[in-house]
Amino acid sequence: MHTFETKIQELKTSVLTEVARLTWEDKLQNGILDVPEKIIPGPEASLRCCIYKERAIINSRVKMAMGGDKSNPSVVEVLPIACDECPVTEMTVSASCRGCLATRCVHACPKDAITIVNHRASIDHSKCITCGKCVSACQYSAIVKNQRPCEKGCPAKAISMGPDKKASIDINECISCGNCVYQCPFGAIQDKSWIVDAIQMIQGGAHWGYKTYAVIAPSIAGQFSPATYGQVVAGIKKLGFSGVAEVALGADMVADRESEELVEKGVLTSSCCPGFVGYVKKKHPELNQYVSHTPSPMVMIGLHLKEKEPDAKVVFIGPCVAKKKEFQLGRTMNAIDCVLTYEELFALFASRDIELEKLEEASLDEASSYGRNFARSGGVAEAVVQTLKEKGSDFEAKAVPCSGTAACEVALMKLKVGRLEGNFIEGMACEGGCVQGAGCLVRSPKNKLDVEKHAKEAKDRGVVQAVNTAKGIETPAPAKAAASTESKAEKA
Repeated sequence: MHTFETKIQELKTSVLTEVARLTWEDKLQNGILDVPEKIIPGPEASLRCCIYKERAIINSRVKMAMGGDKSNPSVVEVLPIACDECPVTEMTVSASCRGCLATRCVHACPKDAITIVNHRASIDHSKCITCGKCVSACQYSAIVKNQRPCEKGCPAKAISMGPDKKASIDINECISCGNCVYQCPFGAIQDKSWIVDAIQMIQGGAHWGYKTYAVIAPSIAGQFSPATYGQVVAGIKKLGFSGVAEVALGADMVADRESEELVEKGVLTSSCCPGFVGYVKKKHPELNQYVSHTPSPMVMIGLHLKEKEPDAKVVFIGPCVAKKKEFQLGRTMNAIDCVLTYEELFALFASRDIELEKLEEASLDEASSYGRNFARSGGVAEAVVQTLKEKGSDFEAKAVPCSGTAACEVALMKLKVGRLEGNFIEGMACEGGCVQGAGCLVRSPKNKLDVEKHAKEAKDRGVVQAVNTAKGIETPAPAKAAASTESKAEKA
């Protein structure tokens, strides 16, 4: 039995599983009203004040599992009924206040919101604008900013407190990274799911004769442990997909094209991470010219499959909530028809009672080790450097791998003022890369090791060889130069 990281993940997966099960059985319309009572049988409440509120929250989760609010363009939504436990964001004077004579907090406040009462600092919250200047000024660290986890965790500063004191997402600032989904301790923010669409595509393929393909991101390695990678592939096929392909092969295709683009332009940022691309577009639109025009690995593998079978349906399965936004915005060039996370894939397996560990392994080995390492920070840079080497280019790629939006911000600011110590920014919105995506079943430092082990299990082929083999072109394997390539990327 799977052990969930949090009760939130367990509830979310339970709802997704029930919605999926009803969809498979064509009972969704009549059975959907019974889901809250099935998941929260009662009679005693275990999570909230009463079972009625618990069931009402489940109802909101059911709606999200069926695509959420169609009038809301965001792929993440606040569940208002669940958002009522966090304290209001404000500045607070703690017991550490010494009532000092310097009163630097008083002088630092631009709104005169701080006074000294009974030898202690006191904050008038009707005047306070939570600028934080008093926090910086206090030498005792006696003033703290109580910030909601969702606000604190949002790298784009897109979340604030609404008029009803509940979390509110500014879609003009949101980059759809999904970090708020993971950070909210009450599960009051959730990503929309198109799991119903995915099932209907599979069923439609069986009825109408078109093929449905699942394309799986390389960060899937270790996510369904103790089941092996081959057993997960077998499980996906058992769901009814016509075939399974590696997004890592699409990553090889990206490295192949992006290396040429880098040589052509001289300075470039990666385009693989939609969270990073969204961050550039919304926070630094003047730098959008540097973002690679090469589609993401998800799109590249989808294009490859649809070039062979134009009528096929392609479902991406990965760790990324922002991929849902990439799809929603129509940036997939019709190469992708649906996007699911690993959490949703787990629900699909559960809805069909598929026990992965009991399945015979299915083979799937198309990509290079470099393509598979796209899943962790530094992997894109290493692949681009390696590709240039395989092509015999004398262009020196000086990569700047950025793990998380804070690191991306530093690199982008340096690029803006002409002080970037490199010519290729590898931007990853999630710290550590895709291995720590918001849609992962497991978020652990071990994820990086699982991906690197998965990469080493790829056949001894280079990036160019993997791409050419997919195109039916015979190419000899490159000389082993992985160690030197990695060291070069690390130095850069």
